[in-house]
Amino acid sequence: MYFATYEYKSDQAIGIVLKEEKQMIPLRDIFQAIDRNCPANMNEFISVFDDNMMEEIQSIIKSNKVEAIDINDVKLCAPIPYPKRNLICLGKNYLDHAKETQGLPGGTTEIPKYPIYFSKIANPAVGDGDIILSHRNITEMVDYEVELAIIIGKDGINIEKEEAEDYIFGYTIVNDISARNIQRKHGQWFKGKSMETFCPMGPYIAHKSIIPFPVELDIICKVNQEIRQNSNTKKLIFDIPYIISDLSKGMKLKAGDIIITGTPAGVGLGFKPFKFLNPGDIIECYIEKVGSLTNTFEM
Repeated sequence: MYFATYEYKSDQAIGIVLKEEKQMIPLRDIFQAIDRNCPANMNEFISVFDDNMMEEIQSIIKSNKVEAIDINDVKLCAPIPYPKRNLICLGKNYLDHAKETQGLPGGTTEIPKYPIYFSKIANPAVGDGDIILSHRNITEMVDYEVELAIIIGKDGINIEKEEAEDYIFGYTIVNDISARNIQRKHGQWFKGKSMETFCPMGPYIAHKSIIPFPVELDIICKVNQEIRQNSNTKKLIFDIPYIISDLSKGMKLKAGDIIITGTPAGVGLGFKPFKFLNPGDIIECYIEKVGSLTNTFEM
């Protein structure tokens, strides 16, 4: 099951995507059919969702009691346009990416022995088809990074690795857009990754039931149809159970938290010469079983 935030006739709502039928089912209609109040947004939906609700939703969809909208008639937004908290990010979590940054200004020569955590503001995150602003008055070194994002489904602290999947709601794609010169200037990554529109997210959330655990998904990024990044999430240095368990030690993860798990080799910074984004570039991020997230860099 795929969950989305979308705009239809100037109204923003949450819904279920039927990918094969190319349809959107409004969740408000499903909740009306099961005689419940519909959550106002994706954050509220995640906080009340459980297995019983999943069964009720599936039953309503099979009964054809609700009308669907043609997917071509809606505008997909970021699934969680306004995260409750900053995104939790991992740096250098693919071996090939860690190696491609060795020796670069501001880089290190070591492969991480422990996860490198930092945070990123998305206020709001932008969705599929949206424009990524260039901010060319302060940077000409804007880079792309396709990443698998974990959406946490319930609160938890000191989570064991064996229990990690129980705390996952689903997965989406985040393009961790980065201004490399600003990262270097400040000696850390927060500001260079938190500028307006620097968090494309989507196209929707794939519920964890769609994706076998452990998560081994092809992950690709293209710029103007040229493949730049091509890997698989099984190559993560620190895998998903480790990340969730390690983060939750002494720190409560909350329903709706978004963890982006790192990017593989092939970022613009890793080429000689660099291949940063140019005006009008089209960036497509693809993750198997999740979908494709496509954005254009500002002209």
